[in-house]
Amino acid sequence: MISKNSPAGPAQINMIADGTEIEGTLRAKDDIRVSGRIKGALHVEGKAIIAADGVVDGNIHANEADISGKVNGEIVIKGRLVLKTTARVEGSISTSRLIMEEGAVFEGQCEMGKLDKSRAKELDEGNDLKPPAPNRPPSIVN
Repeated sequence: MISKNSPAGPAQINMIADGTEIEGTLRAKDDIRVSGRIKGALHVEGKAIIAADGVVDGNIHANEADISGKVNGEIVIKGRLVLKTTARVEGSISTSRLIMEEGAVFEGQCEMGKLDKSRAKELDEGNDLKPPAPNRPPSIVN
């Protein structure tokens, strides 16, 4: 039995199981693991984990993320984003740090570094309808 004076336990992990499909906006204060399918936006104050069988057709906004499955949409991560070997991502990525394992597939635009203050405020308010404003033209490195 936990007393009222004892420290809080570990953060919860929410799970969307294989075979489960959710449509709409899903918000979680703690970490979430997706092995099913989400059609819509995913807003996580903790870590978003998209398992190898997981699919997200929509935008992901989280503090951190590990992606092993498929994502079609905008991914905005405040901290570290890891694309595992089995990851398949089509869309845009905005993150502070990106780790991409050999075998991961990514098609789209990637912006790394700090989010501008106005975009960070929009995301905190849950406004994921506007694309991020381009800060500079893309450069090509040979």
